[in-house]
This record gives sequence, C-alpha cells and structure tokens, in this order.
Amino acid sequence: MNRSFVGFLQRTTIGMDLFMLNLVILLAYTFKRGYMSHDVFNSYLFLGLFLNLSWIIVSWSSRVYAEKNIISFEIFSKKTMRAFILWLCVVLIYLFFLRQVILSRFFIIATLIGFAASLLINRFSYLIIANYFRSREHLGRKIIILGYNDIAKRLATYLEEDTINSQIVGYCEEPENIHELSNYPILGNISDALQMSKNLDVNEVEIYSTIAPEQNPGIYELMQKADLECIRFRLVPDLSYFIKTPVHIDYLKDMPVLSIRSEPLEDINERVKKRTFDVLVSAFAIIFILSWLVPIVSILILLESRGPIFFVQERTGKNNKPFRCLKFRSMKVNKEANEKQATRNDSRFTRIGKFMRRTSIDEFPQFFNVLKGEMSVVGPRPHMVRHTEDYSKIEKQYMIRQFLKPGITGWAQVNGFRGEIKEKVQLRKRIEHDIWYLENWSLWLDLKIVFLTVYNTFRGDKNAF
Repeated sequence: MNRSFVGFLQRTTIGMDLFMLNLVILLAYTFKRGYMSHDVFNSYLFLGLFLNLSWIIVSWSSRVYAEKNIISFEIFSKKTMRAFILWLCVVLIYLFFLRQVILSRFFIIATLIGFAASLLINRFSYLIIANYFRSREHLGRKIIILGYNDIAKRLATYLEEDTINSQIVGYCEEPENIHELSNYPILGNISDALQMSKNLDVNEVEIYSTIAPEQNPGIYELMQKADLECIRFRLVPDLSYFIKTPVHIDYLKDMPVLSIRSEPLEDINERVKKRTFDVLVSAFAIIFILSWLVPIVSILILLESRGPIFFVQERTGKNNKPFRCLKFRSMKVNKEANEKQATRNDSRFTRIGKFMRRTSIDEFPQFFNVLKGEMSVVGPRPHMVRHTEDYSKIEKQYMIRQFLKPGITGWAQVNGFRGEIKEKVQLRKRIEHDIWYLENWSLWLDLKIVFLTVYNTFRGDKNAF
C-alpha cells in the first residue's frame, strides 16, 4: 500500500470534515445571531465544542478514516454514513439533557443538516482527489513480483484489493517455470527485475519476491543491489509448508515467533486498560443503578412468585474455569433451570421475568461478577457448564472463546447472535464473532459494543426474550 498517499488522504479528509463542521456551525450561528445573554452564548460555545469532540470520538471508534476503509470509496462512504447516524444519536441525547437551555431550533437543524450535506460534498471531493492521483503515472507506485506460483497469484489478488495509486507491472520468472497464461505479463527472468525497475519512470518501485533465498541464492544479491538503487525489496514467505491457517508473526528480539492468531489482551498493559474499564463501569452501575434497582425488582419478583430474588448458576469462565453467575430470577423455580435452555414463550417465565429478559435487566447483577473479576463488561457470553461441554464437541473452535473472560454483552450479541441456539450455524456464527473480538480487541471496540448494546435495548431486539 502506498502509505504516504493514504496518509495524505487521511489527513485531508479528517481536516476537511472538521473544517466543514465548524464552517456550518459558524454560518448557522451568524444567521441566527442576535442579542443573547452570556449564559446562552456559552451554551452555543459548549455545543460547538461537543459537536467537534463527539465527531472525533465517533469517527475514530467507527474507524472511518482507517487505512483499510479509506482506500475504498464504497466502504469509506458506508462507514461515514454509519458514523454520522451514531453521531446524530449522541448529539440528540446531549440536547435532550440540555433541554432547559434555550437553543435555537434553526441553529440545531441547520447545523445537523449542513454537516450531513458537507460530508456528502467531502466524499465526492475525496473521489475526485483519489482519481486525480490515480491518473498521474509519475505519482504512482509500480510493483514487480518475483516468481509465478500460487503465492504470487494470491499476492497479486491481495495487492489489487488493498492498494491505491499502485500498479502491478508483471512477474519475473524463469521461462521453464511458466506453464499457463498469466493475468499480468511475464517481464523476463528474475535477474532482469532490477533493470526493469530502474526503467520505470515513477517515484516508488517495489519488488515482492515469492521465491525464498534458499530456493534461489541469487535473491540475496538482488536484495543488496535493490538497496543501492533505492528500490524497496520485500520477501513473501510461503508458510503453507508449516501451517495451513493464517498466522500472526511476533519477534522475540531477532527471532520470529508464529502464532495462529493475534491476541491484543496478551499484553499486560492492554489487560490493565480493560480491567480498569471494567472496574469503573461496574462500580458506576452498582452505585447508581443497582442500589435502587435491586429493591424494586426484588419486590416485583416476590409479589409474583415464591423463591429467591437472584438466580445463581454455575457457568464456564476464562480458561474454562467455572464461576457462579448472578442474574435476577426471571423464571418460576423449576428443576430444569440448569439443564434446559430458555426458549421463546417458555412457560417457566414469570410476567416480570419476560419484561426483564426483553430489556436485559435480568443481567444487571452480573456487574457484581465483573467487579469481582470473574467477568468483563464486554466479552463472549458465558454458557452453562453442560452447554460448554456439548458445544465444544460440535464446534472445534468453541473453546477458543474461553481464552477471554465472559462478558455481560459481546460482539456476537450486538450483531444479532443472542438468545436460543437452534441450529449449528447459529452456534458457528456466535463463535466466529467471539473469536473476531478476541483478535481485534481495543478499548474503543468495548465502548462501541456498550453503546450498541444500549441502542439495541431501546430499539428492541427480536432475539431478546
């Protein structure tokens, strides 16, 4: 990927979006400006600062300007639209809590509509800028691939999908190794690669070698000569001889270490961040929500059915260790509670239990589990011990999710994979989302999942019952 060009696009689009947002705010304020008290002026000022800060946070957490998203106009536009809707919800919530302050409706509506229009204009401007640079040959980057094999063909496909302002010139390979027509021309022998690179009139040339130096000792000499000619030389090793799945590469000093997946939470600093987030959120929930929610729910539960207020069930946690998971009791006391999975319209549900499950209120006591360190605010949902044993036999990758602490909510849940598991594909999708979360964890992702959980609760989730 031409990182300098992508970096230019990132800086340009971020700057243009923030510039247009503030221009819209200034114009709306100018048209509406009249006599206003000092307090009202401060309200407009704080609103403007909030609009900027909230857009920065929302766009950052939504990865609107990420490298992988910004190289595609379609993906970039979709990410922008989703971020704007999310930002709009945040702004409306902010305005709801400031309803006692008199703010001009014209100012608010004009700012929101104006920013939406400016984002649309900026995206078309982005398209024009990107196409301009793509059309300038001397500003582009040329790529030559050494070798014509399965790895080389896959590399060409990936480069086509993941590059901007770049062009694959062709392959360099010995004639006796060519047995089929190729999508790109065969430029010549491997030894001709450097001379061909120098003949290309562009700022950047890169050579990707899918041939290991051990297979062709001449690769070492090419690497050294490429440095002298200011041509970047990259090796693409074929790891399929050792492992058939994608791998993550770390370094222990100068020693490469291969692992099947990336796990950000293996880093002690990242674990401290997540635990700090868990403690703060759970403490807030216990002090400001559960302190009054427990007495109210307790009375409602006891008025409808006899039995305990809390339902305590042994579930599997991190590293497959069991723990006692807390919930508000949503069912009548029954002998099948630890054996039978809850189903839609389950006859065991109480009336208050149906409401609690639909709104996820029954899960709130799990903040005590989070504070104790048995669970996390965000993570794979914990299953009954028996279900863990059963599911692990059905899906081989199931136990990977047990590398993490279970969560009150999770990536699978906000993507619609919650509730009763009737089919194998539902279990597989849930596992795929849990593993994706494990491999891509970040604090921003946790915040995003928490926000989506709250949003889905108010919107209503068809799988919540």
